[in-house]
Amino acid sequence: MEIIQLQKDDLKNALDLVWEVFEEFEAPDYSIEGIDEFRKFISYDSIADHFSKGNLIFWGCRDNAELTGIIATRGNNHICMLFVKKEYHRRGIARRLFQTVEERCKDQNSASNITVNSSPYAIEVYHRLGFIDTDKEQTVNGIRFTPMSYTL
Repeated sequence: MEIIQLQKDDLKNALDLVWEVFEEFEAPDYSIEGIDEFRKFISYDSIADHFSKGNLIFWGCRDNAELTGIIATRGNNHICMLFVKKEYHRRGIARRLFQTVEERCKDQNSASNITVNSSPYAIEVYHRLGFIDTDKEQTVNGIRFTPMSYTL
């Protein structure tokens, strides 16, 4: 398995992976409003626009030619997406993707911490990566999240 920086041509495949994983693991914890809001957030046109402007950076894990997981950051240090296909869970892919973001932040001296607004499903994953809660769970436009931070 290899970690690569994704290009614009990879976005459709990456967003399909995100939606597939979201539907199975995240959507059951969300209201219809939250599901619709997330769907709008990951719309190809919106993501491609932010990607082209350099506002979003995507990394992917490939197993041969198959995309197995992705991480996306807004700027260098805010994780806005971290998703791994079900059949690849518990193989260290999320950790390897996160370590790629962590190394990039350290190399660029761009931040003292990495932040994320974790979904209920991913809280334990982020805790295992070393994140701490910085506030209680919140809901905005149906999206449930807990703000978290990782000190570099």
